[in-house]
Amino acid sequence: MDTKTIERLAGALRTADREGRPIPPLREELAAMGEAGAYAVQDFNTAFHLETGRRLTGRKIGLTSKSVQQQLGVDAPDFGMLFADMELGPDEEIAAGRVLQPKVEAEVAVVLERDLKGERITLSQLISAVAYVLPAVEIVGSRIHNWDIRLLDTIADNASSGLYALGTRPVKLADVDLRTCGMLMERKGEIVSLGVGAACLGHPLNAALWLARKMAEVGRPLQAGDVIMTGALGPMVAIAPGDVIDTTIAGLGAVRTAFAPA
Repeated sequence: MDTKTIERLAGALRTADREGRPIPPLREELAAMGEAGAYAVQDFNTAFHLETGRRLTGRKIGLTSKSVQQQLGVDAPDFGMLFADMELGPDEEIAAGRVLQPKVEAEVAVVLERDLKGERITLSQLISAVAYVLPAVEIVGSRIHNWDIRLLDTIADNASSGLYALGTRPVKLADVDLRTCGMLMERKGEIVSLGVGAACLGHPLNAALWLARKMAEVGRPLQAGDVIMTGALGPMVAIAPGDVIDTTIAGLGAVRTAFAPA
């Protein structure tokens, strides 16, 4: 593993985020190291952020849509880190420029009340560890210019993470069918995205289970209190300053995300 290249690319992503200037794709420089190298860049920045005072609050899953997987030439999801300063408060307005090249997608958020450790975590263990679920919106962003990404770019870029907003009414798993729950996203009364729970790897819990196993495998097991953003239920929507997005997921509730004018 080329440590100097990993550190340099990790620094370039941080600089892009700090200065609000997207950078060219990283995939050519990461090609020889593959996914391991891309995750090494992500890990380097995770360690950097933790050392400078940020706090992990969970994980996000990306590439849960079969169409997006086909576009990027992969057959499995990826993951990124969620930090406390990425979580929005109820009705908190998002300042212009806070997320680079923002887009929004509706998701189901799973919140744990028990740790998930050990080998080959089962679905029943996952279900037993879930405290509740919430409707959620992820404000994704890319430090890569013009969203010109492939798998290695988005992995290195913390799975193209930005911010996330959660609903405020917790729902027990037993009280909702996450596979069939419909999603509606509107901008000023215009429908901009439609979806359903089954669009997320067939069921949002499939995505959560994949993540729980993957995080145990890489030595960062999920813990009580963690938020899992399970992946998009419908197409991403590009955002302009001043947009207000209203998202409803049947059986879970609604989330509003408002973006400040330029």
